[in-house]
Amino acid sequence: MEDASPATFHPTCRQALGRGLYLGAVVAVVAVAAAAVVAPPGWVWPMLAFGPPAAGALLGLVIGRRTGTEISAGGIRTLSIFADDVAPWHRVVDLRAERRGGRTVVSVYLDSGASVQLQAPYDGGLFAADPRFELKMFALSHIWRSNRFGGLPG
Repeated sequence: MEDASPATFHPTCRQALGRGLYLGAVVAVVAVAAAAVVAPPGWVWPMLAFGPPAAGALLGLVIGRRTGTEISAGGIRTLSIFADDVAPWHRVVDLRAERRGGRTVVSVYLDSGASVQLQAPYDGGLFAADPRFELKMFALSHIWRSNRFGGLPG
């Protein structure tokens, strides 16, 4: 990426916390169900029920804030804890906000026909809400048009 100061979008703290709590709650349900078979002592039950959501919330804040999208003159780079991917502007055909499940996400359509869902920004209900989503989507669209077509039309 050539630009020294790229625009970067990350999940909000509330979104990262919500995702961590959700995954921690799923782990807690599985742990409690597994423990029901083993029948551990009584003091273990609160740890099984409340430990995973608390750990998930902490991990969600740490890991969730490391994922996102970086925009520069070179293109769109998705940031993830597992792998990063870059789509240069000349390969990006369209940029859209779409409903996927209960969220509005940004999808990037490439000249190969593939589409990539960006890690951020996104908008949804409760913890997934981002009050600045429209502003971020407008900024993404403006940067894409500026790099792809040389500015906004008209």
